[in-house]
Amino acid sequence: MRIVLSLGGSILAKNLDSDRFLKYAKALRDISKKHTLLVVTGGGEAARDYIGAARAIGADEVTCDYIGIEITRLNARLLIAALGPDAYPEIPSNYLEASKAMTSGKIVVMGGVTPGQTTDAVAAILAEYLRADLLTIATSIDGVYSSDPNCDPSAVKFDKISPEKLISIVMAIEMKAGSKSPVDPVAAKIIERCKLDALVMDARNPDLLLEVMGGETARKSPLSCGTWITAKK
Repeated sequence: MRIVLSLGGSILAKNLDSDRFLKYAKALRDISKKHTLLVVTGGGEAARDYIGAARAIGADEVTCDYIGIEITRLNARLLIAALGPDAYPEIPSNYLEASKAMTSGKIVVMGGVTPGQTTDAVAAILAEYLRADLLTIATSIDGVYSSDPNCDPSAVKFDKISPEKLISIVMAIEMKAGSKSPVDPVAAKIIERCKLDALVMDARNPDLLLEVMGGETARKSPLSCGTWITAKK
């Protein structure tokens, strides 16, 4: 399978712990033995801190986006270092470069690309461009809920939903002040338009990432750790 993984900075680079990078690298290395793997890293807390500082000194939002992109690429560079010879050594700066890097047979790791796009959006566009078999959004929440579970204790988790249902949920959550969706609206629209199979999962434990994605075919049954998004009946 060809898999694109959106690896959130909040789980990969939490506290900038080098052991976490090594543990994720081990899981990704094992997954890549059976799948073609491309990883898009997020910025995490460091990106939020830098962007906050930039806004405080009067930087415009495009400049803030570029600062965030640089942090995602620093996280990508650290993950490449942790992967060693199993990683493609350079960070693609666009989707065409990522496609070319994929032919190396190595794990391709990249960060942000364009201002205004989240890590999830970059990963979704990359998955569409490469005709990936699966997009995995690895985050700190265990799937897609009917509303933000951090704000609504009655929120219900879905094991499997359609792309259309995902969009309706995402848009409803995004419109409520203080709420945050596990998938951003742009990524949700990409998933819908290309009928992409996607998995939103809790990947705070890299071993769980390996358990779900490490087989000959990524497991596509309901999981306690995630939500499958698919147009298939």
